[in-house]
Amino acid sequence: MQQNWTNWLVFVLLSIVWGSSFILMKEGMQVFSPYQVASLRMFFAGLVLAPFAFKAWAKIPSHKMGLVIVSGVVGNFIPAYLFCVAETQIDSSLAGILNSLTPLFTIIVGLMFFNTSTNLIKITGIIIGFIGLSFLMVSGKEVSLHNLSYASLVLIATLLYGINVNMVGRHLQNIGSLNIASIAFTFLIIPSALVLCFTDFFNYSFTQSTVQHSLLASAVLGIVGTSIATILFYFLVKRAGVLFGSLVTYGIPIVAVGWGVAYGESLSLQQVGCLAIILLGVTIVNRGNRKIKQS
Repeated sequence: MQQNWTNWLVFVLLSIVWGSSFILMKEGMQVFSPYQVASLRMFFAGLVLAPFAFKAWAKIPSHKMGLVIVSGVVGNFIPAYLFCVAETQIDSSLAGILNSLTPLFTIIVGLMFFNTSTNLIKITGIIIGFIGLSFLMVSGKEVSLHNLSYASLVLIATLLYGINVNMVGRHLQNIGSLNIASIAFTFLIIPSALVLCFTDFFNYSFTQSTVQHSLLASAVLGIVGTSIATILFYFLVKRAGVLFGSLVTYGIPIVAVGWGVAYGESLSLQQVGCLAIILLGVTIVNRGNRKIKQS
């Protein structure tokens, strides 16, 4: 019973942390550019995980090191910039809703490129999820033709998440998740620092309260929302399994929408309905995964 409560506590914490990351991006971009906020996120995450990298380096085979770095770039570095650029034109709550499509893209990429097994239940879930997405793309001002391309950036990010999950599952399965994360994020310190240098980040007046506020939001995004959340997620998966860990997908958009409403972002009933349809699709996909594992 105590183990059950611990699992649910970590689940709730992860939902809050990851669901809050979208509004933290908005707070960071009150002063900094989207490229600077994304770079700060990766930079601080790398600094926190760097101590783990020394031990991880010896545990990862040399011929797998390139894949670990590619995993960091595809699964973290590029999506961080895509999300921040997207949120210059769309609400954080919408970004959180679109992020819930990650499990569906994971299944689709697996089917198309990694020969992942499937069944009718999973296919049904994918179809329902994309019905929800289709309705979402035509509802509300946030997805008008003027900024449809910015919402598409989030879809590209979730597609990259799906590619990364399949790549790690296929080629890095025997390597500890924390080892992968620590090496990948530590490597990203260098390109993140370069982006900060070339975007004149160090020319800001860091004595101003507005600059300090945005810097703090970006630091929390990297330290708590990326590095610590990654460690918590791996802890949860190890204790409760991949299936239970994947259920965090349900909590993230709900928290993101809650923050968006609290900060005055508009949210229509149509968008809430679309979120429900997308989460229904994810639920069905997860049931399809359970059926395959039991067979």
